[in-house]
Amino acid sequence: MTYEEIMGMLEELGTEQTKRIFMNHGVKEPYFGVKIGDMKKLVKYVKKDHELALRLYDSGNHDAMYLAGLSINPKLVTKETLEEWVRKAYWYMAAEYTVAGVAAESEYALELAREWIDSDEEMIAVCGWSTYANYLSITPDGELDLDEITALLERVRNSVHDERNRVRYVMNGFVLSVGSYVPALHEAAMDVAESIGKVHVDVGNTACKVPLASEYIKKVAAKDRVGVKRKTCIC
Repeated sequence: MTYEEIMGMLEELGTEQTKRIFMNHGVKEPYFGVKIGDMKKLVKYVKKDHELALRLYDSGNHDAMYLAGLSINPKLVTKETLEEWVRKAYWYMAAEYTVAGVAAESEYALELAREWIDSDEEMIAVCGWSTYANYLSITPDGELDLDEITALLERVRNSVHDERNRVRYVMNGFVLSVGSYVPALHEAAMDVAESIGKVHVDVGNTACKVPLASEYIKKVAAKDRVGVKRKTCIC
């Protein structure tokens, strides 16, 4: 399908109710307000067309950008494209989900996560932490740098409550990811989770809540799911 046809279908799928929900979460125009579930119906039309996916992201339309992230082949994405994408990810859904998911499955996952985590720009730092957390969820334990992950856990312990708003959220999520997906550091993550306690994040006019890391990790352990990897982190 053509770019114009995809944009037309996204517009048809958009609803005023979903537009209001996204607006409460921080999205900016242009966007149609398409539910993620409805958007996934269009993935099959974009998935094999790399250039179309790139054009959708470049549109600046939130729904098209999100669809691009769902559809693109992360193994074909260049480092330059990911760096461009993160600069355009102005709010948390684009940074934490779209760009982070694709980056985590690319060959530049660790390189970019390390770089982005230290960014002075909130959404780029958000994307860095989320990229690393997603990378842990899909990467075999033998390929992980346990010393680096341990150092990042300590960084969370020492600085999470002083960080920027959405950075606090994804740092908390990083602890969840370590505790859930890296058996060798499960106890270390639990220790950090209990140390940081409740992480407060301003989620605006929404019903979203920040998970308590210690309770979340305990639930994963109770289900005997610690170390069970995901096939993909793009969602």
